[in-house]
Amino acid sequence: MDLVEISPNVSPPVCKIMDYGKYKYSAQKKAAEARKRQKTVEIKEIKLRPMIDDHDYDVKMRAMQRFFEEGDKVKITLRYRGREMAHQEIGTKLLDKIKSDVAELAKVEQDARFEGRQVVMVLAPR
Repeated sequence: MDLVEISPNVSPPVCKIMDYGKYKYSAQKKAAEARKRQKTVEIKEIKLRPMIDDHDYDVKMRAMQRFFEEGDKVKITLRYRGREMAHQEIGTKLLDKIKSDVAELAKVEQDARFEGRQVVMVLAPR
């Protein structure tokens, strides 16, 4: 048994008689258990094109919904190729549709912004 100082700043200081090795071991186990149960937030990426078909859009939305239920963030990348750059309003409408479809599941963490020939938007679960 050891004499362990619990609160050194009070007057008089508080001490406790305990097995210090056992205390350190249990504290280490508790910290390891907390690390094991901790959920790391991942960023999943969904890549789209402006002229996506309805069924393909539905498949991407189901995947996005699953990611939000798991607690992950979703990065939406909308890539323009060739003449699609001349009709960027189609991509803007698509991103607005995505925002409205996932409004109850997620919030916009980073609004859509251009990075060269692609637009990137990040959504986080509510």
